[in-house]
Amino acid sequence: MPSVQVHRLCLLLSALAFRPGLTAEVSVWSVGINSTQDAVFRRTLYANTTIYMKFQRDKRPCNKNLSFNISWYLRSSVCYNEVFNTSDNKAMNMFGMEHMLKDGWSGFYSQGYMYFENCSSLFSPKVYYPDFNPYQPLSSPKSDPSNQSHIWPDKPDISAVAKAWEDSPYLFIVKVHPQLHDDYSESELPNFNFLMKVEMMGPHEYSSPADWPLMMFFMVMCIVYVLFGALWLFWCACYWRDLLRIQFWIGAVIILGMLEKAVFYSEYQSIRYKGDYVLGAVIFAELLSALKRSLARILVLIVSLGYGIVKPRLGTTVHRLVAVGLLYLLFSSVEGVLRVTGGFYGTVALVANLSLSLIDSCVMWWIFISLSQTTRLLKLRRNVVKLSLYQHFTNTLIFSVVASIIFIIWTTKVFKLVDCQRGWRDLWVDDAFWRLLFSTILLVIMVLLRPSANSQRFSHSPLIDEEDDEDEAKEPMINEAFEGMKMRGSKPDTNGSQKLLSKEDEDLKWVEENIPTTVADVALPVMLDEEEEILKTKMERSKME
Repeated sequence: MPSVQVHRLCLLLSALAFRPGLTAEVSVWSVGINSTQDAVFRRTLYANTTIYMKFQRDKRPCNKNLSFNISWYLRSSVCYNEVFNTSDNKAMNMFGMEHMLKDGWSGFYSQGYMYFENCSSLFSPKVYYPDFNPYQPLSSPKSDPSNQSHIWPDKPDISAVAKAWEDSPYLFIVKVHPQLHDDYSESELPNFNFLMKVEMMGPHEYSSPADWPLMMFFMVMCIVYVLFGALWLFWCACYWRDLLRIQFWIGAVIILGMLEKAVFYSEYQSIRYKGDYVLGAVIFAELLSALKRSLARILVLIVSLGYGIVKPRLGTTVHRLVAVGLLYLLFSSVEGVLRVTGGFYGTVALVANLSLSLIDSCVMWWIFISLSQTTRLLKLRRNVVKLSLYQHFTNTLIFSVVASIIFIIWTTKVFKLVDCQRGWRDLWVDDAFWRLLFSTILLVIMVLLRPSANSQRFSHSPLIDEEDDEDEAKEPMINEAFEGMKMRGSKPDTNGSQKLLSKEDEDLKWVEENIPTTVADVALPVMLDEEEEILKTKMERSKME
C-alpha cells in the first residue's frame, strides 16, 4: 500500500513541476519608437476598460518635415490561447482580420487610425476621436464579413483610442508609419525617436480580471497566516517551558509564509494602482517564495522522520536534508527569476522543470518511506499517543495526494486538452490551489504538534522510554508463557522491588549529574539514531538478566 501511494505522489509532483507559473499582467507599457515599428499587447480586460495612447518627446529633436500615420487594431476572443499563445509575427498577420481563426472561436474587433501632421501635433495631448470607433463581430472563416456594428453611447476622453466591450482576452496591435512631406523622397527619411505609452484602465483601476481574484486570494491568505502566527505565538507563550525543537521549525515556516503572501499581495496592489511592477520587488518575492517552499518540504520531511518525537536527533540525515533543501531552493529560484524576467523558455525551462520534478518526486518518496518506518517503529514500541499522531498526519497526506490528483485531472481537461481555452477566468485557481493545499497541511501539523502542558509526551526520552518499552514487551511474553498455570513458590517481595527501584533511580540520577548532555550529544550522535544498535543493546541486557 505505501508503494502505491508513493507512486501516485511521484506522478503528482511530476505533473506539478511542469505546470507553468502565472505572472501578473501589466497595464502600462512604454515602447520606444525609432523607425517603422509595430507593437503587440496582450491582456485580459474588463468590459468598459479604456485604452489610452500617449506619445512623449525624446531628448533628441524631431524633424518638422515628418508626419505620422498611426493605425491600431483591437481584437477579442473567447479563446485564451488564441491571444496569449500566438507569437508576435503571427499576431501581426492578424492585423485588420475580420474573421475567426477557426469555426467556433467567436469574438469582436475594432480598428482605427490617426494622422499627425508633425511632431508637435503628435506630442500634444488631445482628443483623438469625437466618438469611439464601433466594434463588429468576427465572422466565420468561410463566410463574408459581418455588416453588424455596435456603437458606443459615451464620448472618449483625452488620449483615449478604444474601449473594451466585454470581459475577455484582448489583442491590441499598433503600427507606426512615418511619412515625409511632398518635397522629400522616401530615401531621405530622417531618423526619429519618441516614446509611445499605452495604458489600459478599467473598473478596478489597472487590475485585470485574471489578476483580481488572485490578489483577493493573497489578501485572504495573508490574513490567515497572520492568524496562524498569532495562534502559534499564543501557544508558545503559554507553554514556553515545554517547547519542542520541531515547534521552532513550524514557527519559522509560518513567518516565511506570512511574508510571502504579504509580498505577493503588495505586488498585485502595485500593479492595480500603478499599472506596472518593480522588477526588483518581484524577484525578491520569487526568491522568498522559493525559500518558503524549500523549508516547507524540509518541515514535512523532518516530521515524517520523527525528529524530536521518535528520534532525539537526525544524525547523518541532516546532510541529506540540507542537500535536498539547497537543490530545491536553487532550481526553484532559477525558475522563478527566469519566469518573471522573460527568459523562461527553451532548454533552460526544460532543465529547470525536469530538476524540480525529480527533486519533488524524491522528496515525496522519502516522506512516505519515512512515515512507513516511523509508524512501524511506534507500533513495535506500542506507543499509542505518538502512533495516533502519525496516523492523523499520514491520513492528511493521503487526502492531499487524492485531492491533488483530482485537481490535476481537472486542470488538464479544462486547460490543456482543449482546442479553445474558454475557462480563462479559472486560471488563478491553478496557482491558488497548491498554496491553499500546503496551508491545510501546515494547519494540521500545527494542531497535532501544538505546544501544550503535555507536549513532553511527544518528545523523545531515550533512557526512560526504552525501559518502558522493554517492560511492555516482556509482560505479554510472560503472560503467554504461563497462561493457565498456577505460580507456586513466588512471594511478593516488596522490599526487594523497592530497593531495585531506588537503585535504578540512583543510577539514573548519577548519570544525569555526572555526564553532561553535550558530551553524549557529541560522542554518540549516530548510535542513538540507529535501530540496530538499540536492538543489540536490548539483547545484551536480556542475556545478562
